[in-house]
Amino acid sequence: MALRSHASGWFMTERNKLRSAFGGSLREYEPLAKHTTSRIGGAAEFLVVADSAAVLAEQVRTARQLGLPFFILGAGANVLISDSGVRGLVIVNRARDVRIDEVGETPSVRVESGANLSLLARQCAARGLSGLEWAAGIPGTVGGAIYGNAGAHGSDIAASLQLAEILHDDGRVKRWDVSELSFGYRTSALKRARAAGQGGHVVLAAEFALVRRDPAECLERMDTWTAYRRRTQPPGASLGSMFKNPPGDYAGRLIEAAGLKGLKVGGAEISPVHANFFLNTGEARAADVFALIHQAHAAVKTQFDIDLALEVELVGEWGGQC
Repeated sequence: MALRSHASGWFMTERNKLRSAFGGSLREYEPLAKHTTSRIGGAAEFLVVADSAAVLAEQVRTARQLGLPFFILGAGANVLISDSGVRGLVIVNRARDVRIDEVGETPSVRVESGANLSLLARQCAARGLSGLEWAAGIPGTVGGAIYGNAGAHGSDIAASLQLAEILHDDGRVKRWDVSELSFGYRTSALKRARAAGQGGHVVLAAEFALVRRDPAECLERMDTWTAYRRRTQPPGASLGSMFKNPPGDYAGRLIEAAGLKGLKVGGAEISPVHANFFLNTGEARAADVFALIHQAHAAVKTQFDIDLALEVELVGEWGGQC
């Protein structure tokens, strides 16, 4: 279903409310393809940019007060936005303040949720603060990493996170520790609540406890993992890992074993380098990627009786989910 027409009474009413609230910062029918790593996605009905955690919180509170659905978009990795776009308000999270505290035995860093995780890891490593080197090359934000418990090289966000500052549905900000976030493999209490239609909590900032190490060793470790990532993962516009790895196996191996490596639909392709990465070869539509998702899921289920679960989040309106 396409987004509402500019002429609709609903649209005109909401636009007036939002213009009053956000002024000239409000964008209408903003193409989301330019805000995603895959360069895929329809338009946002309305869009604003948050350049600090305080602004992010205020924008979310405003959307709630207006009764308008909203979606927080970070770096645009690990999301597939439908060709029909996103109704309501899209808030692009560019809250990136970083504060490092090296006083005391246990150094720590407080970072806003829109900060790039990989850049944060390198900034810490250069100061000899270890614990996030595994994030080398990961394109997502800190908030997205907490939401999905991002991880690599045997570690994940839960390993060094101390707490997260969470904006609740009632407008209050609370500090959640790791136990409250209830992390699992590529999931958290926040992600499970959203999937169940119960959660509108928003990550504003996070604090990590790090360990002092030799800066040269930290950077060398990051460079090694970055080089490995470049050898084993395809370049170009992708969404990141498409499916979660099932217990004891790898989604990429299963898709390749099913004979789908290099398969194309329209402008989308299952990477010939790593079969768990789906690429935009130039003019891919979300529908092309969605078709590949279904083919890969069905082939692995039929041939190996394994029900692959998506790691990528589907955003917008779809005719059914994998």
